[in-house]
Amino acid sequence: MLTTLLSPTRIGVLLALVLLPVWRWLPRWLRVLAVLPLAACVLASLPVVANQLVRWQESRVPAHSFCTPPQPSTIVVLSGGIAYEPANASDYAALGESSLRRLFAGVERFDAQANGRLVISGGEGQYGIAESALMGALAQRLGVPADAIRLESASHSTWQNAQFVRELDLPGRIELVTSALHLPRAVYAFEQAGFEVCAAPADSRYAGPNSFGYYLPSTSALDKSDAAIHEMIGEAAYRMGWLRSTTRDPWAGSDER
Repeated sequence: MLTTLLSPTRIGVLLALVLLPVWRWLPRWLRVLAVLPLAACVLASLPVVANQLVRWQESRVPAHSFCTPPQPSTIVVLSGGIAYEPANASDYAALGESSLRRLFAGVERFDAQANGRLVISGGEGQYGIAESALMGALAQRLGVPADAIRLESASHSTWQNAQFVRELDLPGRIELVTSALHLPRAVYAFEQAGFEVCAAPADSRYAGPNSFGYYLPSTSALDKSDAAIHEMIGEAAYRMGWLRSTTRDPWAGSDER
């Protein structure tokens, strides 16, 4: 819902639809004010602008979150959505790109540990199957022993990820794996839950100039801008005490391991 509300495309289109029928009767100052979101929509569609937003957001991970050895033995991976309705809890092909990238990074870090533990956090979406269950099934196919995996499958937000993982009685020092763009908000949420966090970015969405198209509008740039704005506003809301719901969904699954 928040992503939808913060979409530059939707804001611009809705504003145009609302104001177009009455444009000729609007005072000049209101016309100027109304044009600003439309201009922001155009700017957000430029790759050069979108990538600067992404670069700034990804660089905001606190320096103290990049831990020095030894690395924590507990690796917490946050889910990042699914692409389509899974047939069952083992249909990991339904996982979205962010979930896959995060899991691959988490498994790689698990493999570097002698006695590691992989904790996957992510609740049920609209299809009634927890994202963490799908990711856990794939982790086993990638060679992670079942008894080394714990699932948190009740959360529906980053804040809940942190709070519900805290209930699993884990060590206080963890390695947190999620997308680089999502990491500043996730680190804040987990630190507020009482963890000492070692930040582990799974991937970066920033891309530097590579062609003339970098300065022309594109839908992919809008997607990047939407994602960056979503993270900025989401973290700000957490810091101001908003969106900190810890209410469990009675229909959500529970920790399976």
